Amino acid sequence: MLSTLNLSRLFFTGVPGSRWSGIAQTLELMLDVNSSDRTPERTYDHHSYSGHKGAYFGNGMELPATFDRQLIDSAWTKSGGIRIVKSHDWAYQLHELHDTLDSDEKIMLVYRPDMASYAWWHEAGGFQIQYPSYRWYENSHKMLQEIQTQNKLMLEFAYDVSARWEYFTSDWIKKTFGHNVEVKEFKDILVTIV
Repeated sequence: MLSTLNLSRLFFTGVPGSRWSGIAQTLELMLDVNSSDRTPERTYDHHSYSGHKGAYFGNGMELPATFDRQLIDSAWTKSGGIRIVKSHDWAYQLHELHDTLDSDEKIMLVYRPDMASYAWWHEAGGFQIQYPSYRWYENSHKMLQEIQTQNKLMLEFAYDVSARWEYFTSDWIKKTFGHNVEVKEFKDILVTIV
């Protein structure tokens, strides 16, 4: 079981459309998460699903995906608690991020196959998503290429550090965090914490 008592930051990544934002919000409900990064401007709701809430970091986003903890922490208005630092761009720099982790930091990866993620991202609004900005991806063709690249880099990194992928289920949450939470389960979503 992962002790979250001394966890300050969870660097969190998944490709667009992987449903990673909903997973992050599930974790926020049960862990001692600092959600003071949430503002009306940092919110996007769609359908009856979770949408986007809180700060997102990376290319074209409000804040860059950087290892500067002071810059990262500037997105939160309160101290304490676990900060879930969400960025698609962590996928491009996982080894470097891993090498700079402090003892109170972890990385969480969310994997969903390329085409399922691509289709869901479009269903969730695609380039019409109001927050965060996806302009950096330019067009649907580039979006698919970046989803493929990000997934490939996450899988390679997980292999290199001997991470263990598991399905995101209520049993995984119980085993990993010690909480009984019912979640909607998907047969194509895998998670791991490094």
